[in-house]
Amino acid sequence: MAKITFQGVGIKAMSACVPPEVVYNKDLGYLIPEEEIEKTINNIGIEQRRIAAPDVTASDLCYKAARQLMEDNDIDPASIDVLLFMSQTPDYRIPATSCLLQHRLGLPRETMCFDISLGCSGYLFALSTAFAYASMQGVNRVLLLDGETFSKIVNRRDKVDWPLYGDAGTATLIEKGDYGTSTFLLYTDGSGEDVLKIHAGMRHPITPDSCVEREREDGNIRTDLEVFMDGMDVFNFAISKVPKSIKTLLKETDHTIDDLDYLVFHQANRFMMDFFVKKLKMDPARVPYCIHKYGNTSSASVPLTIASELAGCLDGERLVMMSAFGAGLSWGSVLMPMRDCKISPVIEY
Repeated sequence: MAKITFQGVGIKAMSACVPPEVVYNKDLGYLIPEEEIEKTINNIGIEQRRIAAPDVTASDLCYKAARQLMEDNDIDPASIDVLLFMSQTPDYRIPATSCLLQHRLGLPRETMCFDISLGCSGYLFALSTAFAYASMQGVNRVLLLDGETFSKIVNRRDKVDWPLYGDAGTATLIEKGDYGTSTFLLYTDGSGEDVLKIHAGMRHPITPDSCVEREREDGNIRTDLEVFMDGMDVFNFAISKVPKSIKTLLKETDHTIDDLDYLVFHQANRFMMDFFVKKLKMDPARVPYCIHKYGNTSSASVPLTIASELAGCLDGERLVMMSAFGAGLSWGSVLMPMRDCKISPVIEY
């Protein structure tokens, strides 16, 4: 467990962008028996998702979110000292997408940029990195862009994964200020590498055979370049680790669950999040959901939920916990005061 505490830095503003195309899970009769569709939707809590066009990438969505954030908050591009791009669906393997975004956003050449790659827990790990840089001398503002277009790496005939994932891009501005104390608890267990994985890559080099669609477990169709997830293993992992890690963080910071104004989960599936809420005895009214309209947007889901559901709710000071988990395996939570955080309306691109 990595316990990381920061003082005097926080989140000034957030924004999000989603594609305009809406895909409805009620239309998955080609993939799921018609009599099971309603049950599937009720279990995962996903009625619809946003799917990016073939020529739209995660960086496009993040670019639009960043422009919206900067315009709404009158942010001078020259004031951004560090740009972080968190994604598992970058534009290219080389160069880093953060470099392309630096140029596209008109940030100065003095801006430090790099990419971060992690699973659905990635926003919290990237946010801790942003806080670390914002705490340093010589850095006042960090722009964290987190976006995913999982629709490009999930087979549409994979009945486990295709009903889950949607696409989104987000922007978070972190800066020095009177924000109080933020505490992160971050965990990793690499023994679970096979639970959620794309098989082909460097360890298993890509060949023409990697691109061939094959019938896999339970009739799912997938290539070696597309995501595999063992849903039951992910579920068992999450219910065993997430509530415990939240309780540990509350204990470490001398808080109780009733102290939280909001608890924001990675939007994995509704049944799982409802289990967390009951296990923690949290007031459901203080747990925002956007999974029903955006699906599981991987690492972008936590900031997307805040942008979608908490606009206008973060005036003054609010005590907010965020918690996420995913491939790696990796998971973690952060407890932070959010003070007058400016949330832009969710836009489309």
